[in-house]
Amino acid sequence: MLGWYVVSGRNLARLRMSPLRWPLFRTILDVGAVASITSLQTNVIIALATALVATTAGASAAAGYGTGARLEYLLIPISFGLGAPLVAMVGTNIGAGQRARALRIAFIGGAMAFAITATIGIAAAIWPQVWISQFSTDAHVMETGTSYLRLVGPAYGFFGLGLALYFASQGAGRLFWPLSAGFLRMLVAIGGGWIALHLTGSLHWLFAALALGLFLHGSVLLAAIASGAWFRHDLAKSLDIQ
Repeated sequence: MLGWYVVSGRNLARLRMSPLRWPLFRTILDVGAVASITSLQTNVIIALATALVATTAGASAAAGYGTGARLEYLLIPISFGLGAPLVAMVGTNIGAGQRARALRIAFIGGAMAFAITATIGIAAAIWPQVWISQFSTDAHVMETGTSYLRLVGPAYGFFGLGLALYFASQGAGRLFWPLSAGFLRMLVAIGGGWIALHLTGSLHWLFAALALGLFLHGSVLLAAIASGAWFRHDLAKSLDIQ
């Protein structure tokens, strides 16, 4: 139905045949290629963390972690629902020269995502059995899943914040900091988690590293945007012109 409306001629955007043009592809890929890497980071972290849990404590523990991490996956479409409009709203306002308004929109969207995901994470930390028992009643699965949610659940708000600001950064066309914050999260969560497991043999410290990674992801990205990271390139360019 949407396709019919577009081709009917009543839509503001009119479709017509046009040759493919590399400058347009390059503009899209400047954002899209980097965004695709960012989208892989969460999957890589969860896959590697699952391997660490399984290697350390066995299949039941891996199932417990995977059950808890499934709740983390469900935060993504929630943040996406807020983030998708942020792309358009931030991009439109930056294009109109309304930088302060673009930042305000990004921060309000980020605050909403933080509040929703933090509420879910804290609830899961308080009542982890409500979620874990939907998938398994095995004692080892319950124990590991409960430990994960109690340690990582309170940091879910920073995951939602980071995702919302990542979408806002797409609208700004500035993805260096979301990409960097994602790699920092990977380094702390997996690198730090592996070191913690090697030194202590306890999954609690691995989960603590995962929580710290989420905190750094959201807080570092927030600090970068608040400090003017979106507009430094434009400022440097204007100084070069002068």
